[in-house]
Amino acid sequence: MYKFYNANSKGNFVNDCVVRAISLAENKTWNETYKELSRIAEKNGILLDDVNFVEPLLDSRYKRCCFYNTTVKQFVDNHQKGVYLITMPNHITCCIDGCVYDVFDCTNKTMKCAWFVSK
Repeated sequence: MYKFYNANSKGNFVNDCVVRAISLAENKTWNETYKELSRIAEKNGILLDDVNFVEPLLDSRYKRCCFYNTTVKQFVDNHQKGVYLITMPNHITCCIDGCVYDVFDCTNKTMKCAWFVSK
């Protein structure tokens, strides 16, 4: 299942999927998450939407499971309980109890990995 969700503090549609997904998964505001991720990215000299920033950050916080050749929908259909952050090429989204929350329906995209955040 998919549900439209845009947590951007200004309601903008911009390249902020990292902030949107992590803020929802961690139950924080978009602004809190943006400030936290910006500090970490600045400390490491990398952009916060770079895969080389996102994946190591998620690995430091959560358990990673990879599902190559699986669509987001297939993953969600098999993981109806819990909070997950799901990556795919050039995007990250959040799934809560079998529903993908995002500014567009990415359920047909092939995923890379998922990180289990909580039950």
